[in-house]
Order: sequence, then C-alpha cells, then structure tokens
Amino acid sequence: MADLTDILALLRSVDTPTVCNAIEVIDGKRGFDAFTRGTPLSSDPEGVMVGRARTARISAAAPPSEPAATIRTRRMDYYRHMADGTGPRVAVVEDIDPHPVGAYWGELNTTVHKGFGLSGALTNGVMRDLGDLATGFPVVAGHIGPSHAFVHVVEVAGPVTVFGLTLRPDDWVHADRHGALVIPETHLAELPAAIAKMQRTESIVMEAARAPDFDFQSFEAAWAAFENART
Repeated sequence: MADLTDILALLRSVDTPTVCNAIEVIDGKRGFDAFTRGTPLSSDPEGVMVGRARTARISAAAPPSEPAATIRTRRMDYYRHMADGTGPRVAVVEDIDPHPVGAYWGELNTTVHKGFGLSGALTNGVMRDLGDLATGFPVVAGHIGPSHAFVHVVEVAGPVTVFGLTLRPDDWVHADRHGALVIPETHLAELPAAIAKMQRTESIVMEAARAPDFDFQSFEAAWAAFENART
C-alpha cells in the first residue's frame, strides 16, 4: 500500500473528474454523489488542491451587528483554525449571503493562508486581485468582484455547504477548475490502484479512436475489451 505522502502527490497530479471516476471504480458502481454542482470559477486553470477541510462561514452584504470585539475575536479564532495542523489542508468557506458581494479571497488572504500551509481555497463567495493572488494557491470561487464590502466571519469550524456540497472539518477535499469532491477516508489507500485501473481501461478505447483506420467495428471491439477490463 502506498503511503499517504505518495497518495497525496498522485492526487495533486490528477484532476477532480479522475478522482470521481476512481471512487466509482472502488465502489464498483455509479452513484458517488459527494461532489459540487454548478459551474465554479478558478483563479488557476492548472491548480489542484488536496487536503483536509478547514471550514468557516462568512457574510459581506451588510455590516455585522455584533460588537467589534466579538467580530475580532471570531476572526482570530478563524485564523487559528486555518493555521491548526501540519498536514495538507484546504480552506472551505461558505458565503451565507443570498447574493455574495464581498470578496474574502484576494492578495492578502491568499498570501496568509498559503503561509499557514494550506493548499487552496474553495468558496461559493467572491474572489478578487486576480493578477496578484499568491502563486501556487488556487481559489475555486462562485464569483469575481472588486470590493470586500462588509465581509466578516460569522462561524468557524462547523459544517458548510458550497455549490451544493456539504463538508465538515477534516473531510478530505479534492478540488480544481471542475469543482470539488469529498474523498471518503476509507477510499484513500485504494485510490492509486483505482486510478491506474481506470486510466488503463480508458486507454483501450482512446488508443483505438486515435488510430487512422478507426471505424465502428474497431470501436465495437475496443469497447468490448474496455468493458471486460473493468470487471
């Protein structure tokens, strides 16, 4: 069995659809549904983030009604939560506004979170500073906007829902420009073999399709071999 370091390196080298398919290989059926819905925006088309979720909720449409000291204490609790731990982590932040307007993710916050060792951020909220975000820290977001508005943290370290996907602290997250998914922890050790099997079987059809003499008969033969290899 590959160790966790090798598994994570592999997961950083593949896209989220590949991981979705590999989980179905492990399950032996379709039906895995712990993934986002909708079309997110990505600050880095090549960026992939993998790690345990660090979660929070924010709001920005109106000023906070709580005392300033309470807001500041919660903000520090938020950063403490994000900084906690030594393994790979992903910031997962739900914007609770019906129509997110305030950018939480910009040059400053991506730099701070990258410094804490997080590998990226997943949010249904807003990002900005697209030319100045911390390099190597992808943000998958719901919106782009110019202002932070009244953005403030309203909850730390609880369940969050982003693009229809509910995540909890310490869930294993894989995300890129396609969206995100939660990897069942029980599946982590099996993913390398499942990814290899999936890539091997898919290549049967793709190699046939790339041949200059490809036609329906060769497709039919390749598909039969593909289905046989999947079992």
